[in-house]
Amino acid sequence: MKKVFCAFIGFLTLLSITASSVLAESAQKDYSHLNGTTINVYNWGEYISDGSEGSLDVNAEFTKKYGITVNYTNYTSNENLYNKLVGGGANYDVIIPSDYTIDRLIQEEMLLPLDFSNIPNYSYILDDYKNLYFDPENKYSIPYTVGMVGLIYNTKMVDEELTSWNDMWNEKYSKKILMFDNPRDAFSIAQFILGQDVNSKNSEDWEAAAELLKKQKPLISSYVMDEIFNKMERGDAAIAPYYAGDFLSMVEVNPDLAFIYPKEGTNFFVDSMCIPKGAQNKEAAELYINFMLSTDIAVANANYICYASPNRTVLESDDYELKGNKILYPSNLDSYNTQMFTKLDPDTQSLMASLWNDVKIEGRKYYDVYIGLAVASAAILVLIVYSGIKKKRRAADY
Repeated sequence: MKKVFCAFIGFLTLLSITASSVLAESAQKDYSHLNGTTINVYNWGEYISDGSEGSLDVNAEFTKKYGITVNYTNYTSNENLYNKLVGGGANYDVIIPSDYTIDRLIQEEMLLPLDFSNIPNYSYILDDYKNLYFDPENKYSIPYTVGMVGLIYNTKMVDEELTSWNDMWNEKYSKKILMFDNPRDAFSIAQFILGQDVNSKNSEDWEAAAELLKKQKPLISSYVMDEIFNKMERGDAAIAPYYAGDFLSMVEVNPDLAFIYPKEGTNFFVDSMCIPKGAQNKEAAELYINFMLSTDIAVANANYICYASPNRTVLESDDYELKGNKILYPSNLDSYNTQMFTKLDPDTQSLMASLWNDVKIEGRKYYDVYIGLAVASAAILVLIVYSGIKKKRRAADY
């Protein structure tokens, strides 16, 4: 994530992290037996303060304090995370999925309950983000960030003020539109346009949304996740849906970008830290989660990734650069039509996956047809030319 203003604050945060300040927020236990061990952390891309451009390297600070090595890798969507966990072949100690995926993982018994004696900083989480539908007893997850999805557009390429998800279907911006490369977010946009419940169990709703996405397909430049940063920052695309926090990162690089929450409504989400079944170092994972909740570390992350924070001490900190930001913390939030994703039943999940495959293949199908026609036309042209040459040669022989 390209941070400019966070470089200075990251430096100050690094200076402020002393043994006494972090100890004050550490579980009062002896963790020396974990020194020399390793934890595997699996997180979204661009989703932690990593030391780039003068920011605090959170993982390095954790290793410095506890002597625990952090193997840190990224995924691009909740679906990719889920498939990796189901497929096996890798054991993770900490993951940070979204609400509906946590719901699914809990119901499929793929998460371990947390030992909160190792996570005293959980007390910093605001009550608004406790007892949520996906973890009503707060046994398996601790909120990391919250946010909403909106529409980003380049004011140099778009000559009007956008207000609706329908603007992503405007032929005027053909081949300058980006779309989510994950089914849940992409379908939700079509569902908001159609006035549907984003958690509908009605197959006709999903089929109607798929048809709308197919109509959009010819206008799409590309389907993206993290690739959106470079594309919008360079001015390669005019319109794209994405997460509000990431817009704040992009606009630092490209001030021509603007952002709106479309009038039809949008998804509100909570991403939380969890420990998956199969974790090899659970106690160290809980220590890591507690460390992520400590004030200085949480502020460093909030400043760097630019997502809204559910951590009370972040919102109270004078070092928090985005305190009161109108995009992250809109004063009229209750006026927005927001819906949270919930776990889909197996039949609906399967239907969504199948329909998404159809949406993605739809364009390829036409592309293959065009290529086939072009090849056939070329072949016919070659035959005509060859036939003409043969006729000329015969005429010359006579």
